[in-house]
Amino acid sequence: MKKFRFLLSFLAIAAFTSCEDYLDENNIANVTASGYYTTASGLEDAVRATYGIMKEFYGPEIGWTMTVFGTDTYQTGADGSHKYMGSYDSGHNSEARYMRDTWRIFYRQINQANAVIARSEGVEDMAAATKTMRIAEARFLRALAYFNLTRHYGDIHLSLEETEGVEIEANKTAASEIYSQAIVPDLEFAISNLEDNPSDYGRASIPAAQFLLAKVLLRRSYSSFAAGDDASRAETLMTSVINNPRFSLLENFSDLWKIDNEQNAEVIWTVQNAKSQVDEGLDGYGHRGHLYFLMEYDKKPAMTRDTENGRPWKRFRPTPYLLRLWDRTIDRRYDETFKHVWYANVGNDGGPNGVPVAVGDTALFIPGPGVDKNGVDQDGYWNAAKQASVNYEVYTSDEWDTRTFPSLNKWIDNTRPNRQHTQGQRDFILMRLADAHLIRAEARLKQGNTTGAAEDINLIRTRGAWDGKEADMQIAAAVVDLDMILEERARELVGEGHRWYDLTRTGTLVDRVRAHNSDAQANIQSHNIIRPIPLSQIDRTQGGYPQNPGYAQ
Repeated sequence: MKKFRFLLSFLAIAAFTSCEDYLDENNIANVTASGYYTTASGLEDAVRATYGIMKEFYGPEIGWTMTVFGTDTYQTGADGSHKYMGSYDSGHNSEARYMRDTWRIFYRQINQANAVIARSEGVEDMAAATKTMRIAEARFLRALAYFNLTRHYGDIHLSLEETEGVEIEANKTAASEIYSQAIVPDLEFAISNLEDNPSDYGRASIPAAQFLLAKVLLRRSYSSFAAGDDASRAETLMTSVINNPRFSLLENFSDLWKIDNEQNAEVIWTVQNAKSQVDEGLDGYGHRGHLYFLMEYDKKPAMTRDTENGRPWKRFRPTPYLLRLWDRTIDRRYDETFKHVWYANVGNDGGPNGVPVAVGDTALFIPGPGVDKNGVDQDGYWNAAKQASVNYEVYTSDEWDTRTFPSLNKWIDNTRPNRQHTQGQRDFILMRLADAHLIRAEARLKQGNTTGAAEDINLIRTRGAWDGKEADMQIAAAVVDLDMILEERARELVGEGHRWYDLTRTGTLVDRVRAHNSDAQANIQSHNIIRPIPLSQIDRTQGGYPQNPGYAQ
């Protein structure tokens, strides 16, 4: 199945060499090309451009920072310019760059989708069914953009019409209205008019729209404007996704992260990246997760930076709480989520006990937390005497810091053309079947169906068990509660860009950060469950624009 190539405009490509100049541009997809967009080929390109705008968020540092930082699972590493997102300190304000850029990216996507919808009326050289499908794709992408904006900013500006030229007026519409006027009807239209299995891999599909609407309704079910059937509808929608014969859980958890196995049966929808484009610099975004979750291995003995181990930017460091979540005696997911061994790629004249370390020898070892699958307490086993007996560096939990810590394995991309290359070729997974089961479990829990919730959770836990430990991984309905589901989501989905949304959806962000994130626990406040409205939006709006509660204007 061929991949669907997104359209990246000239302005977007120019941004790769001048980030700040690019951020001043508003019309990324050039939607003012009214004559071109009213042709069949023009409308097709307009739809591709609507997809392409997402790549500015899903893959680069901004998207990871806005969804991973400031939670109970990740805290700040040694490097990076956006630590305010993880610490909720004075830099976490309306002037912060990522607050501004997230707002801009998704409003550009909305305006581009509005342009597709509006300009489609003038397209006469396209079959009616195809045109309806392209409109459905645009409405799916508009719904995703509005959902992201409401998740981050709460009440926001609503526009279902294309904006051309400078606009200095803006409304602040209640999130309840954004849901009822835009997000929900857009996704219902998408479900009715998309294909179940598009021939172009990466286009929006019926199950992708069902999945997104289920998440939308589940989130609304926690809100003050919830509809009485939100949780039950979310369950029904996810059941449709789960029962779709195109999808199934992979037998082995580790197979999900093999870079040559991206189009597997568990993936429901992804943001596409093409190796040729990211390698040649035609796409300056790509999947950059391989940069941010890695420790500083390249300055350790016998090691240098290479493509096999990644370029370690040391942005996100797992919290002690996260690292304690797996029972490694029965659950294989810690061992298949984090990297343990680095093999010498330069060697040296003498390791810890004076014996030369040759290329290919073990150079570094992080045994990980707690008791492993063999029943050995790793911190106790790797005492000073044991470490001195081996000819490689061992880092136990008492030696972890902002530069040395367990490194996430999921996004390593050893296919990059050189060790410095920042863009990776992986697709960005937004939806996979394990998440569908966990969302359905949460929807079932909200309806009091702990038995059904346990069934979903146990499917995921069975797949995550060491061979022969499947029965030990099962949980009873009596232990299913929201904390249990959130912990299971952390074990299964860590580092996949869900955590901030999970905690703000369930109203647990503040309590969990205070309990488990030492960087942020003293600073986070109740108003931090939504972001500040960017100062640039306030300044350019005639008469001003209301700031969110708790933030300075």
